[in-house]
Amino acid sequence: MKILKFGGTSVGSVDSIRKLLQIVENEQGGTENPIIVLSAMSGVTNLLASMADSAANGGTFNNELKELEERHFEVIKELLAVPKQNPVFTKLRILFNELEDLLQGIMILRELTPRSRDLVLSYGERCSTFMISKIAGQKSDEDVYLNAAEVVKTDSSFGQARVNMELTELLIRDFYNQNKGKMLFVTGFIASNDEGRITTLGRGGSDYTAAIFGSALNAKEIEIWTDVNGMMTADPRMVKKAFSLPELSYTEAMELSFFGAKVIYPPTMIPAFMKKIPIIIRNTFEPEFPGSVIRHDCDHSNLAIKGISSINDISIINIEGSGMVGKAGFSGRLFSLLAREQINVILITQSSSEHSITFAIHPSDAERARLLIEQEFELELLAKKIEAPVFEQGLSVLAIVGENMKQTPGISGKLFHSLGRNGINVRAIAQGSSEYNISVVISKEDLNKGLNAVHDAFFVELNKTLNVFCLGTGNIGTTLFRQLLEHRDFLQKHNGIQIKVVGIANTRKMLFDAEGISLENWKESLHKEGEQANLSDFVERMKSMNLPNCIFADNTASIKPIEYYQEVFSSNISIVTCNKIGNSSSFQQYKLFRDTARLHGVDFFYETNVGAGLPIVKTLKDLMISGDRILSIEAILSGTISYIFNNFKGTSTFHDIVKQAQERGYTEPDPRDDLRGTDFMRKMLILAREAGYELEAADVEIESMLPDSCLNAATVSDFYKSLQSENSFFENMKNQAQQSNKVLRYIGKLEHGKVKIGLQMLDDGHPFYALSGSDNIISFTTDRYKERPMVVKGPGAGAEVTAAGVFADIAQVGANKF
Repeated sequence: MKILKFGGTSVGSVDSIRKLLQIVENEQGGTENPIIVLSAMSGVTNLLASMADSAANGGTFNNELKELEERHFEVIKELLAVPKQNPVFTKLRILFNELEDLLQGIMILRELTPRSRDLVLSYGERCSTFMISKIAGQKSDEDVYLNAAEVVKTDSSFGQARVNMELTELLIRDFYNQNKGKMLFVTGFIASNDEGRITTLGRGGSDYTAAIFGSALNAKEIEIWTDVNGMMTADPRMVKKAFSLPELSYTEAMELSFFGAKVIYPPTMIPAFMKKIPIIIRNTFEPEFPGSVIRHDCDHSNLAIKGISSINDISIINIEGSGMVGKAGFSGRLFSLLAREQINVILITQSSSEHSITFAIHPSDAERARLLIEQEFELELLAKKIEAPVFEQGLSVLAIVGENMKQTPGISGKLFHSLGRNGINVRAIAQGSSEYNISVVISKEDLNKGLNAVHDAFFVELNKTLNVFCLGTGNIGTTLFRQLLEHRDFLQKHNGIQIKVVGIANTRKMLFDAEGISLENWKESLHKEGEQANLSDFVERMKSMNLPNCIFADNTASIKPIEYYQEVFSSNISIVTCNKIGNSSSFQQYKLFRDTARLHGVDFFYETNVGAGLPIVKTLKDLMISGDRILSIEAILSGTISYIFNNFKGTSTFHDIVKQAQERGYTEPDPRDDLRGTDFMRKMLILAREAGYELEAADVEIESMLPDSCLNAATVSDFYKSLQSENSFFENMKNQAQQSNKVLRYIGKLEHGKVKIGLQMLDDGHPFYALSGSDNIISFTTDRYKERPMVVKGPGAGAEVTAAGVFADIAQVGANKF
């Protein structure tokens, strides 16, 4: 035999009641009919409470009473055959008249006692259960309405009555035996004391009623029908990736429920727990879904934790002082005081030195708790044996729960790593010796970010989400978005990473969407929905969105974003950049960026600063991390210069090759910006710093490849004229190289802590001799690669390869975070 309990949303409308009736019908036909426990229609309990409060304050309640009648009457008109409607209307009108008289009495007396409130609230379950029992029973006379107050007996603690289980179970079994073979429709939530006065069972009361009936009748199982697909790994309103748990133990369910999971209230499980009766959480609106089974003997799970729960708003109190050390009974005095005053303590943690104790309570109790503590420990405070209690508000509790935590090393480490990587400070920690629960107190504003970060860290079968804010929509930014879109499915399938672009900005517009901006039509969205761009506002919005696993991707060549790097790192946001200005300015700034990123536990990746998509910085770091010693680095790190000298041969003039390079888009609008070697210098400077040398830009020796007349030309047009007039200079270089069977290469070299960049002639024994096109090349000579240097070669410029390098760095942040 089963107990089926339906919550307020399941009886909240005509459509939901139709679904309820279909579920009940499907359960009939067995050896024993199920018992149906019902809540009030959704919103009715709150409506009744509001009416009672209004009456106590002398206000009117007629509109609410009319609304209450209309909701019930609408259901009857829709679902009950016309010939059978009048008796039900009559009974409900009697109940509504009783309620009106009761509210009138409260209004006259201007007094609402707990006993009166319980009686008012009881009309919600009494009306809904009677109505549904008659709708379900129109096909037979075997359906019986039972006011649970007749069989569930409690003390007189109105509002939170304690059940006399022995008497209650006896009365339930007796009533059930008298009605064998019939379908019982039972009011949830309500009971009565020894005098027959209506009491209520408090929060989760209807679930409690179902558990009481299940225990009394040794039910096979108890099904709780609600509006969600069972117990979930986290609150789906805050964690979009939360999923339903097929099975969990009583202990796990109680821990999750205590810390905020609203599906079931912990005390309601106790009667089922004592009798080891499974509780199944099902969805009325998706009955085919199997839901979650809460049972005594769960099968082994591969999940390290079962779920993450939270209490959204708490206050913590910290008491410390030397007078607490070794003082027996101090904690007893403190918590006995709070218990006497009905102040619930959510969490307790104490230092092993006994010098301080911290506990969490509900914010509504904070001021009262402060006054009570100051009164109780007045002498200790005056004698300075303890300090004045320190109160903190605006906090939340985040808890991870699971029986497997006890058998799995590293759970705490993973929890604190995921919080720390996202800049979430832990104010207090509590863990029981059972190791079923680790609770941390964090800032309330970080709760959403914390839940998502921890959920991503523990549930490895899900894709991990990176939230990226992209600055710059030029060639590189645009190409990056296309690559992210094209490789989205591959990245999720093979790397388990989902990259969401949640912010885009250029010099004109900026756009934000915490759910992710569509990369299929981002240009249109930015143009139509974007707001006026402001870099400072962009950074502030990125910080205020407070998303987990954030990355700031700088795809510009501007100095302005560099000014915000320090602030971004300090907000625990990683940076991926192809903008080399930051790393090639002063060494002090270069070092500050690294130190700040390390301090805040975030990443700073800039592979594209040196060789676009070529793995140059990573290769250098790997060599050094593995203990190898760098002897020298030689490199050609300018695609423009590489193209020019790779093609400056035969009858081609230097003027023609430079012109050709510009026409192909290899140079800046003014080719001298490339040919001066400034960009090359920045790349070599970054490499030198990565190799451990504290160099400044002025320390790099650059040999100009151009005569002064070319460099000093007033315009680009004049520059080309000067190239023609200096043709003999360039031809002389070319002929000299050809006569020696050598080639011209503009090479940067790091050796003995010094960097030189200049034009060299190389023979065919040099690894750079055969370079072609616009490729870059770099040679590492180390202790291990002395005879045959390690060479990295490939395209070192262009939007496609640079965007790919940024993409790879973003993915690397994901690998580090998880």
